[in-house]
Amino acid sequence: MNRTATLALLSCAIALSLLPRHARAENLLQAYQQARASDPVLAQADAIKLATQEGVVQARALLLPQLNASYSYSQSHGTSSSTQPFSTANGFQIFNFTSSSKNYGTQLQGVLSQTLFNFSDWANLKAAHSNARSQDATYSSAEQDLFLRVATAYFGVLAAQDQLNFAKANEKALKSQLDQAKQRFEVGLAAITDVNQAKAQYDTAVATVITARNTLYDSREALTQITGKPADNLKPLRNDIPMNPPQPDNLDAWVSMALADNPGLRASEEQVSAASDSVKAAYGAHLPTLSAQLSYTRSPGWADQNSRLGGIGAYHSNSLSRDTAIGVVLNIPIFSGFATQSRVRQAIYNRESARDVLEQNRRALVRSTRNAFRSVLSGVASVDANKAAVVSAKSSLEATQAGYEVGTQTIVDVLLAQQTLFQAQSAYSQSRYQLLLNRLSLAYDGGKLGYTQLQEVNALLQ
Repeated sequence: MNRTATLALLSCAIALSLLPRHARAENLLQAYQQARASDPVLAQADAIKLATQEGVVQARALLLPQLNASYSYSQSHGTSSSTQPFSTANGFQIFNFTSSSKNYGTQLQGVLSQTLFNFSDWANLKAAHSNARSQDATYSSAEQDLFLRVATAYFGVLAAQDQLNFAKANEKALKSQLDQAKQRFEVGLAAITDVNQAKAQYDTAVATVITARNTLYDSREALTQITGKPADNLKPLRNDIPMNPPQPDNLDAWVSMALADNPGLRASEEQVSAASDSVKAAYGAHLPTLSAQLSYTRSPGWADQNSRLGGIGAYHSNSLSRDTAIGVVLNIPIFSGFATQSRVRQAIYNRESARDVLEQNRRALVRSTRNAFRSVLSGVASVDANKAAVVSAKSSLEATQAGYEVGTQTIVDVLLAQQTLFQAQSAYSQSRYQLLLNRLSLAYDGGKLGYTQLQEVNALLQ
């Protein structure tokens, strides 16, 4: 076998080894499934949701029975010395009295308590539930946002690939124009200015190809950032896409739907509820609390004592006490250095802040929903217009090229027609992807974006 055949077989083997990796094109649903498994933004939202739910458990725990046990050990040493008169057979006499002792004791105590009334704890539990519901809604919003982020990144790659393809085609066409201008100049049918103008346009096209290629690389990295997988071979969008208006085809209906179902807005509403409950909890610090207690105490002890009163005496003693107590504890707050009043004011300010955030989000959602609805309507018209512009630009380029060949058009006219075609193709490509993204954005604002909507978009791939 000669060297040429060997190299040919080796090239085929390398191509076949690379084929399985690139042969299967990924679609939008596969990209979403990868993102669902590895997207750190959604994972963070899930962790925050779980952490917030633990606040409910902790707030409820303050209203449940509390059992505590304690054990202590003590040891003390002491000595004493005194002179005291004593009556004896010989009359009153003064004796020196000295003693020393060592005392040991332990105490084991268990206390069971149960809150009977604590307004602040009950209000804090309600606030914890509101916070948990708010975070559940935030997580639901993050789930819908993942659909939109994946679609945006996916179509960003396709759009960048289209731009690179158009830029390459434009470069190739301008290279042909440059070669033709050189040939016409060499035979005396064109001036050197035609060659220079064609060369300038061609150089610009080469730079545009480089920029488009870098944009494609970055777009792939943006999708990889979400999915955690390389985004090298994606299924493209088919030529025909739905051009129907939003359903329902009514702006006010979409706004009402967004205000009722958008999870982000629902999260803000729950934050207001939590802040209102926090105001009640802060005010509850002014109110009395009532709890029941049951305690048991066991205190064994022992002591060693030495004493001398005209002689030496020593003794050891043991003791044991057991106490059981049951009762209720009423705690009435009277004055805490104005701290309670300050906490009430602070909670009120936080509630007003939460209400302001809710109003901001509500207005922003209304604006976003209206803009998305109108963008879908205008996007349909834009796709149609850009598609017609591509057809017109192609016809114009062909006519201009024919006129240039017979001398009725200049090279500048041809270059402008070529540039117009490139811009029309780019605009048409961008408008198609943007129309689909606007549909998804409208569904996201309305709180209706889910796997079904992504399946519908994925069915438009080829």
